Amino acid sequence: MERLPQDTSPETPPAAPGPAWWKVFAGLLVALFTTFAGFGAVVPVLPRLVVGDYGGSPFVVGAAFTCTAVVALLARPYGGQLAQRFGCRRVMVAGSAIAVVVGVLYTLPLGLPGLFAARLVMGVGEALLFTAGSVWTVQLAPEHRRGQVVGWYGLAMWSGFMAGPVLGEVLYRTGSYAAVWAAAIALPVVALLVLSRLPRDEEIGAAVSRRLLPPAAILPGLSLGAGAFGYAVLVSFGALALADRGIPNGPVLLSVFSAAYVGVRLLAGRLPDRVGPVTVIVVSSVCEAAGLLLIGFAPSWWVTALGALVAGGGFTLLYPSLALITIDRAPESERGAALGAVSSFFDVAVGIAGFVGGAVAELSYSATFALAALLVLGSLPLVPLAARRVRPES
Repeated sequence: MERLPQDTSPETPPAAPGPAWWKVFAGLLVALFTTFAGFGAVVPVLPRLVVGDYGGSPFVVGAAFTCTAVVALLARPYGGQLAQRFGCRRVMVAGSAIAVVVGVLYTLPLGLPGLFAARLVMGVGEALLFTAGSVWTVQLAPEHRRGQVVGWYGLAMWSGFMAGPVLGEVLYRTGSYAAVWAAAIALPVVALLVLSRLPRDEEIGAAVSRRLLPPAAILPGLSLGAGAFGYAVLVSFGALALADRGIPNGPVLLSVFSAAYVGVRLLAGRLPDRVGPVTVIVVSSVCEAAGLLLIGFAPSWWVTALGALVAGGGFTLLYPSLALITIDRAPESERGAALGAVSSFFDVAVGIAGFVGGAVAELSYSATFALAALLVLGSLPLVPLAARRVRPES
């Protein structure tokens, strides 16, 4: 929710938030980054723990990661509702506190049941923290920079997830599991300390809608899901597709994609605000689809690397652009749930891509990338339909 100007007459346009909003937003970024770095720190050691210490199978490893994602996608709309009802800072504090509990659970000698309990609890903490922070980000950001600010917020999460595994691997090699668990506890504690210094945000209270899937989230969510399907196909099958064609350095594709994702988000993050989200979504989707086709059919490493650059640069601006449409379409009482629901479409699409993409890959890896590109392009008619239903300003 935007701050009211001193002159509240209808003729006076809303004033942009003052410089103080940057300080609060910086605190949100630090809290998000440190907590997700704590989540990510355990990623490289969990497979060793499950297989080496607990005698589990690779299937159990996958289940441990999947259960977190399932809980998170189910909890995100609730997180948005709670953030609007009780205040974003309170819900973010709850998410970081749950993350500390997760770190403590890792230290207990409870075997596989304890590990799965920790991963299930982690899904709740992840959903509360990220969704409440996204609602608060929308409240803080000046309207003419919302797309850029929402994009920066998302980068803080991804940066934490990228930095965490590197830290966890270093701690494991130089120390032990205990060092990794200590980081998983300490990093969310840092987030709690930062959040405790931030001012309280505004609460809506009983006026918050009880809808978990607001209509405003459906079309943007489907569009984001199509883009996420392409991302998941690249992550899951990119290296295998290159190896099948005798092209080396397949695992480097993800690094190239990530570099483009981060670089374009930082350098061109204001495009959704300046030229409009619909134009950005159309161009981004075409770029992602073209990049996927290059990866799926290119005969050499350099052409596939170009495909990863184009796909990463296209995919990165989809979420902030679709979030802008969702924010404009949703009544204020449903914004929190709507933002959470849009994020859940991402998780659902990634899960579907693993099964559907795997089945198609049995026939041809190139067909998998062609299918992903077709879905991305096929989602384009949804974009003007979503934007056409923007709610009028009150």
